[in-house]
Amino acid sequence: MLGASNYDTLPSAIASENDTKGAVVPTTLMTQVCRMLGISTPIIQAPIGSATTAELAAAVSGAGGLGTLALTWVTPQEATRRIRSTRWFTDRPFGVNLVLDFPVDHVLAACLEEGVPIISTFWGDPASVNERVHAAGALHLHTVGSTDEARRAVDAGVDVVVAQGWEAGGHVRGRVATMALVPAVVDTVHPVPVIAAGGIGDGRGLAAALALGAQAGWLGTRFLAALEANTHESYRAGVLRATESDTVYTRCFDGGWPNALHRALRNSTITEWERAGRLPSPRRPGEGEVLATTRDGRSHLRYDDMIPTADASGDLEAMALYAGQSTGLVTRTAPAAEIVRTIAAQAADIFEH
Repeated sequence: MLGASNYDTLPSAIASENDTKGAVVPTTLMTQVCRMLGISTPIIQAPIGSATTAELAAAVSGAGGLGTLALTWVTPQEATRRIRSTRWFTDRPFGVNLVLDFPVDHVLAACLEEGVPIISTFWGDPASVNERVHAAGALHLHTVGSTDEARRAVDAGVDVVVAQGWEAGGHVRGRVATMALVPAVVDTVHPVPVIAAGGIGDGRGLAAALALGAQAGWLGTRFLAALEANTHESYRAGVLRATESDTVYTRCFDGGWPNALHRALRNSTITEWERAGRLPSPRRPGEGEVLATTRDGRSHLRYDDMIPTADASGDLEAMALYAGQSTGLVTRTAPAAEIVRTIAAQAADIFEH
């Protein structure tokens, strides 16, 4: 049961159409976070690394959600290009994501100079950038994996906390499941709003997150199968085939991001590494072997944290195939806007009925 102080976080179904029988047709959901971010639907596309494109972020934003660009590992010039490209596709708000364990000062400066209204951060101290974000008039979101981390983020001045359960795909901050983490974080940081991440793949998951006191859902795995995502067709097919039991919480793919736990689809690299006793680098099976190349001429090694992008060729099955436990709910590809609308309609229908 929700505490009384949290009832105001539940969304209201906004009706804008009636069918021929006069019944109300719910068309959108609205929460405090929606109003803060300037969006009409409490769906946020997680920063899915190299799979993110300007087209994907723009499509999500254009459908009423919040698209996000992942810009940690690009140059300031490339960050500017991607921001401007996204603006070419949509005039709706979108955000950028930066991982604070890496040098991001110059990229952050480029984002703020371009007037990006929403900066989300991860895996580091949000206090290191909060003042700059606010001085530029932007909102600051920060992802956490525990109530202690949530408390520190609020003390640092963040505007919104993203509570990431360990079901999430990609790099995972904590070890607590979404169902337990979200209400605990909501209670800890109230009245600062909370967004739920991890294990949300459809409208039922979004409705559940909202019922737990979160004010939006943060979805990554579902958008790997969006037509606009920069995922190789074999990677996308793997996500579509996988069940909720086919992911592994591991340290396996640490090349480029050491000591960062993550969740990925089980594949030959993970299986062989486990059979060898989870040996540390550089004694792992196939260490240093080139698995794939991309159009820009870069080579990607076994155990690198790189995913198979659309332009990759080689032994793609053995690369990092990040995905969350919601992969069992991802059964088909679709345009990102359709994904947003379908999930929102299902969640609104649940609250309506």
